[in-house]
Amino acid sequence: MKTPDRPIVFRDRIDAAGQLARRLQAYRGRNPLVLAIPRGAVPMARSLAAALQGDLDVVLVRKLGAPFQSELAIGSVDESGWVYLAPHAAATGADQEYIAAEKRRQMDVIRQRRAQYTPVRPPLDPAGRIVIVVDDGLATGATMVAALHGLHQRHPARLVCAVPVSSPEALDMVRPLADEVLCLQAPADFRAVGQFYRDFDQVEDDEVVALLKP
Repeated sequence: MKTPDRPIVFRDRIDAAGQLARRLQAYRGRNPLVLAIPRGAVPMARSLAAALQGDLDVVLVRKLGAPFQSELAIGSVDESGWVYLAPHAAATGADQEYIAAEKRRQMDVIRQRRAQYTPVRPPLDPAGRIVIVVDDGLATGATMVAALHGLHQRHPARLVCAVPVSSPEALDMVRPLADEVLCLQAPADFRAVGQFYRDFDQVEDDEVVALLKP
């Protein structure tokens, strides 16, 4: 990946998905499984799955927030309960008791989302398939780490991480965890994912449910 001299500012998530789809054409018609990290990536994954003639589902992971700073990620947890902890977790005051409680809180959210998002079917099985994991951007990379770790344990034929933008640090962290990492840009002045979108409205649960319907 060569980072452009000027950062790309995407019109919206669908524009970003279209640019990713053009770079992923090698997987078109090979029945890829496109997995979104909810909620923001679900519209992207729906567009990407259609472009690549693949299946759509979600991979459920949750950020673990720092004590008194819930927006600061100290790690993440996947649907199986596996926890990734960032090197700075202890420095935020997150002891083992806090981490266990935060894990329980986030696992409750994961269970609620699975029941809400795909109530009439189990998650699609990634075993033996080309799996493309999509997010609208990586800031710390914590949730993508958990997603890729959990999926690797389920033996996909090929595991691809696809994002429009990432911090350089997050990109370095996730690169060893996938067979292929497609990132359109990783600017040195990265501050937040939203700075690279003109329209970055929040995606709500009801939109996710509608997008995941067959």
